[in-house]
Amino acid sequence: MIRLALPVLALAAALSACGGGTNRSDKAAAGSDRPLLIAAEDLITLQSNTLASGPSITGTVQPERRADLRAEVSAVVMQVLKENGDQVRRGDVLVRLDDTAIRDSLASADEATRAARQAYDQAQRQLERLQTLRGSGMASAQQLEDAEIRRNSAQSDLAAAKTRSAQAAQQLQRTLARAPFDGIISERKVSAGDTAQIGKELLKVIDPTSMRFEGLVSADRIGDVKVGQSVHFRVNGYGEQEFAGKVTRLNPAANATTRQVEVLVGFTGGKQPGLSGLYAEGRIESGSMAALMIPASALVRDGDKAWAWRLVEGKLRKQALVIGERDPRRGEFMVRSGLAAGDKVLRNPGANLKDGQATEAAAPATPALPAASAASAGASARS
Repeated sequence: MIRLALPVLALAAALSACGGGTNRSDKAAAGSDRPLLIAAEDLITLQSNTLASGPSITGTVQPERRADLRAEVSAVVMQVLKENGDQVRRGDVLVRLDDTAIRDSLASADEATRAARQAYDQAQRQLERLQTLRGSGMASAQQLEDAEIRRNSAQSDLAAAKTRSAQAAQQLQRTLARAPFDGIISERKVSAGDTAQIGKELLKVIDPTSMRFEGLVSADRIGDVKVGQSVHFRVNGYGEQEFAGKVTRLNPAANATTRQVEVLVGFTGGKQPGLSGLYAEGRIESGSMAALMIPASALVRDGDKAWAWRLVEGKLRKQALVIGERDPRRGEFMVRSGLAAGDKVLRNPGANLKDGQATEAAAPATPALPAASAASAGASARS
């Protein structure tokens, strides 16, 4: 009996194992056929909207207020008081040049001015005495004329000496490079010990609050651009952040090489980058048109192909699309073909969706009751 029982038990175990495997596969198959739960907020109903159109613009962000401080006298750089990125106030000393020789020239000019003033005063007194004597007949007309000539010559010498003294004082002031306005040091060009010739660049100062978009527009589209038109653009380094501005000025001449026209755009809305020299590109809104728009999040792209997951009679359909230009204001794309107004598409489609997959509307979430309310509700139910 024992020998017969062992094969029977083994066969029963094998049958039970086969039956268990079949149940698991059936459950997995049943799970794969479950409908996809979709909440109302997961869908977007497409609508016709206005699409801003206009010429594209590319360029850089630059400060409107910027100054290149250059040496106005030939001297050795004694001290550089500010570094790149330092904030400065108007009138702050930024660079000191050697003023030894200029101070000596100023002292010499001041001495010459004092000597010329004394000579003038003496000639003036002499002229006044001869005028008195001439009135009493004790001086000749020739003596009076000679005294007047000497006085005039001394007066000219005094004026020339004052001019030389003022020039020396101005040269002394030019040995100090000062900030022309409140701003930030953007570029330091010299160090202590350098020889600064007249015209040598010392520092660059910019006002970070005066940034503007200095862009270029093709001459073929410049006829569509007018002062006051809105511009939306993105700046390299600021990701997907979008900036807004208005056209403030158009250059009256096109570039002879590129045939592009410079367009200046001022920032609006109080949001602007704090760095200069960054590349930017966008579009000038010279017109608008009605078009069917779809958010970028609802699009699925693969190279040049694009599609969206459309909900049709409770099932998902993979709908191929022909996409047009992008609206820079909202980041939406124009749908040229494939969808119509009123169609519902998934807002953020996943990667595991299947064409023809069944869907089911998810029940709206009920707000949770506070702990005290839940306790009182439970007490009422028990009573």
